[in-house]
Amino acid sequence: MRDSNERLVLSLVRSHGSLSKTEIARMIGLSTQTVSVIMRELEADGLLVKGEPQRGRIGQPSIPMSLNPDGAYFLGLKIGRRSAELVLLDFLGVQRAMLHHAYAYPMLAETIGFVVDGIAQLRASLSAGADARIAGLGIAMPFELWNWADASGSPAGAMDEWRHADIRREIASRCTFPVYLQNDATSACGAELVFGKTRALRDFLYFYVGAFVGGGVVLNRSLYSGASGNAGALGSMPVPGPNGTTRQLIDVASIAVLETALVASGMDSAPLWTEPETWWDIGAPLDHWIDDAASGLAHATLAASAVVDFEAAIIDGWMPLDVRRRLVDATRDRIATLDSEGLTVPSILEGTVGLHARALGGASLPLSDRFLIGPASAAKTI
Repeated sequence: MRDSNERLVLSLVRSHGSLSKTEIARMIGLSTQTVSVIMRELEADGLLVKGEPQRGRIGQPSIPMSLNPDGAYFLGLKIGRRSAELVLLDFLGVQRAMLHHAYAYPMLAETIGFVVDGIAQLRASLSAGADARIAGLGIAMPFELWNWADASGSPAGAMDEWRHADIRREIASRCTFPVYLQNDATSACGAELVFGKTRALRDFLYFYVGAFVGGGVVLNRSLYSGASGNAGALGSMPVPGPNGTTRQLIDVASIAVLETALVASGMDSAPLWTEPETWWDIGAPLDHWIDDAASGLAHATLAASAVVDFEAAIIDGWMPLDVRRRLVDATRDRIATLDSEGLTVPSILEGTVGLHARALGGASLPLSDRFLIGPASAAKTI
């Protein structure tokens, strides 16, 4: 764990790419001497590296410092209702390796086996020195994974074993580093906050459209997870249904809804989960799903904006970039038709992390908890 000044320096360097001690001292209000001591310690710990001296000004040349990519490593695990992913990131947040495991529905023993074998495989790819710099594993998964079992197509009772399992403890007992746990959509929001290109935004709403849609909330550039860690449970937001009824956002903006439509049309839905970068020409079922999902997302965004004055609503998900763009454009068009009197309508923006945001968000948990100030969440650790 780093002290607050070291975390602040690392956060600033991460945000700006590289900074000199003079620049950092000016930003945080500490003396140049104090900042020099901090940066020397961080360099000695292998977290910062010196750049080329910048000449051209009176006095000593300025020496920029930047993050050492090999200063620390982080593992992120996404356990979803259709697939699991295990990712290894370096200190810059660059993906070094990723493993993927698809399934019809998650089984506890099989999932633990994938994680244990996957961690061993990823660690074997590192040198002994790099392996010792693994700072932790973050798990991103739906809280109460066993819920909506029928909608995910699993046999009756097949996912009840998750109800009584402590997956964090199960995996932590097999690891030599800290293990963290957070809701999967909230983790995806954290990935957007830590690794994304939306740092200019102060307050934003975040939707991740996966097998089931979920979300997250960022306030004052920090992830807000709430007392129970489930803030931003946007899938449960009520939205208009047919004939004056209401339903939950999860019932219209989830990829599981598209899957159901494909199966009803006699189409193979497996590529939705196994080929998320390049869906085939789905045609009318995808068009209808985008229309319904966009309407639900627009209503949910406007309702949330009545509570918090969000600058933007960001939409990302397990889908090709062109589909995400269509969904964002449709949501933007739909919200423009809604009655927003008395409200400032947020900008509707595409996410910048992509379909692996949940796994990357898991990896951001140990990064934030151990090295940064600001975006760290109240993730449970062991």
